[in-house]
Amino acid sequence: MDNKKTSLGGRLASSEAFVSVAASLICIVIGLLLGVVVLAIIDAEHAIGDGLLVILQSGIKSPRNMGTVLANAAPLIMTGLSVGFAFKTGLFNIGAAGQYTLGAFGALYCAIVLQLPWYLCLLAAMVLGAIWGAIPGFFKAYMNINEVITSIMFNWIGLYMVNDIMYGKGQSPMYDLATTKTYSLRKAAQGAMIPSCGMSDYFGKLQSVTIAIFIAILFALIVYVVLNKTTFGYELKACGFNKNAAQYAGINDKRNIILSMTIAGALAGVGAGLYYLSTVAEWNPQVSTALPAIGFNGISAALLACSNPIGTIFSSLFISYITVGGTKLSTQYYTKEIADVITALIIYLCAFSMLFRSKIRALLTGKTRRTGLGKGGND
Repeated sequence: MDNKKTSLGGRLASSEAFVSVAASLICIVIGLLLGVVVLAIIDAEHAIGDGLLVILQSGIKSPRNMGTVLANAAPLIMTGLSVGFAFKTGLFNIGAAGQYTLGAFGALYCAIVLQLPWYLCLLAAMVLGAIWGAIPGFFKAYMNINEVITSIMFNWIGLYMVNDIMYGKGQSPMYDLATTKTYSLRKAAQGAMIPSCGMSDYFGKLQSVTIAIFIAILFALIVYVVLNKTTFGYELKACGFNKNAAQYAGINDKRNIILSMTIAGALAGVGAGLYYLSTVAEWNPQVSTALPAIGFNGISAALLACSNPIGTIFSSLFISYITVGGTKLSTQYYTKEIADVITALIIYLCAFSMLFRSKIRALLTGKTRRTGLGKGGND
C-alpha cells in the first residue's frame, strides 16, 4: 500500500499538468479568500451574501448571464492564446491589444463595407492581426529591439489609426451618426454575423451567444498540437529556451521569432473578429481612446493557465465568469469593478505560481523520500 502511495506521489510530482493545475487552483482559492477580505473591508455585513455569493452564483442562476460569460470568454481565449503562444517561444506579446484592434477593424470593414460572409471577415481579422504582430517580431529579429517596447508603441498607433479610419470625420461608411458607433451588423450586415446554430435558445434568447466559443476552443486545440506535437512547434520553443543553442542546431531563429509574433497577432485578431461578428458590441471610435481591456486580460488568462493552450480555455472561462458576476453586484453595497479587484488578486498570486509548484513537488516527493528512508532503516 505504501509503495502504491509512493509511486502515485512520484507520478503526480513529475506531471507538469497536475502541478500546474494544482498551483492555479491554489492561486484562485487564495485570491477568492482575499477578495472576501476586500469585500468585508468595504461592507462587512454583506461581504458573503451580497458579495462573493452573487459573483459565484450569478452565472448558474441565470441562463442569460451564462450566455454572456460564453460570449465574452471566446475572445478572451484567443488573446490568452496569443500571449501564451509568445510566452512559450520566449517572447512577451504585450501588443495583443493593438493586434486585437486591427482585427476588429478588418472584421468590421469586410462586414459593413464589403458585405462579406462571416468566415471571410474572420479571415481578414486574422490577417490584419498577423501583420500587426509581425512588425514587432521583425524589429526583434533583425534589430534586436525589445518586443515589449515596439508592441506598446504599435498598440497606440493601431488604436488611433483605426479610430480615425472608422470615424472618418463622421462620414465613414462604417460610422453610424445615430448611435456614434459602427453600424450594427444586425441591421447593416446580417450575413456577416457568426451563426448561433440554435445556441441562443439555451441562454435566454441572447443573440450574442454563437459558435464563437467552439471556434476559440478549436484554435486552442490547434495551438496545443502545433506546440507539442510538431517539429515546427519544437523549433519555436527551442528558440525560446535558448536562442544560441537553437541557432547552433541549425534552427533559423530570426524566422521563428517573426513567425511566433505573426501567429500571436493572428490569434489576437481572430479574438476581435469573434467578439464583434457575434454582435456582442459595436466599436465606438470616438470613445475608444483606451486600448481594449481584453488584450491585457489575455495576459491574465495566459498567466493563470501557465501558458498552456488547454488551460487557457478554463482560465478564460473563469475570468469571464468572475467579471460577469461582478457586474451583478448590488450597487447599493459595491461597485462592479470589485470583480476586477478580485481577478487582479488572483493574477497577482500567479506571480507566485513557480513557488506554489515547487512546494507542491516538494510535498509529494518529500513523502516519497520519507517512505524510502523508512524502508532502508527497517532493512
